[in-house]
Amino acid sequence: MEGFLGVELPKPFDDPAFIVEESVKAQRKLLSGYWGVKDQINVKKLEEAMEPKHAAISLSGEPMLYPMIGELVEEFHKRGFTTFIVSNGTEVEVLEKMMKENKLPKQLYISLTAPDEETYQRVNVPMIPDGWDRINKTLELMRDLPTRTVIRLTLVKGENMHNPEGYAKLIMKARPMFVEAKAYMFVGFSRNRLTINNMPSHEDIKAFAEELVKNLPGYHIEDEYPPSRVVLIMRDDLKKADRVIRH
Repeated sequence: MEGFLGVELPKPFDDPAFIVEESVKAQRKLLSGYWGVKDQINVKKLEEAMEPKHAAISLSGEPMLYPMIGELVEEFHKRGFTTFIVSNGTEVEVLEKMMKENKLPKQLYISLTAPDEETYQRVNVPMIPDGWDRINKTLELMRDLPTRTVIRLTLVKGENMHNPEGYAKLIMKARPMFVEAKAYMFVGFSRNRLTINNMPSHEDIKAFAEELVKNLPGYHIEDEYPPSRVVLIMRDDLKKADRVIRH
């Protein structure tokens, strides 16, 4: 099987059941040291954490490149987990297959990194020639997905934090339940190519979100969390029970 850019992906692929089992084991191992100081912690919370019920499928590259991503979601659901996937939106065929086979996560995030193709090419420097077209197709498909949907904007000052009208036009293609406007944080390897001046303040993010909402009919700012420099935008027609995003 060929993968990204026709490159042969390493085999064998880990089985979905193996990934779930080892993930739970890793969680428990990570927390095991707390039993040694249980007189200093909330033991009830530790006991709950030892039996995880929520799976975040993200942070290790593009998860949609895993050829059994639908089966992995299904395996988590069989064991009573909720799931969310964070994707860059370029693997539209995989999303179509997951929808057709009823193997969607409980919540799908699409990271939108640019308001227009010129910014996308400059900021992302994509390795695939049709990345922008693929993202747009994913946004159109996202509109009818029978699951919770979120578009996340990670805003980098001086790079992609402009043209709110362009972002709004793309968001309206997808009509997601939520939009997260979040500041880029000056941490990790990004410090090798960006500076602390690229990190927006919470005030910057809120002002951008306000401009964005002006161009998003049917949406409003629902909440904000200044320590994380994030503003949550929500669709007007959602019920009160829909308002909590589980991370």
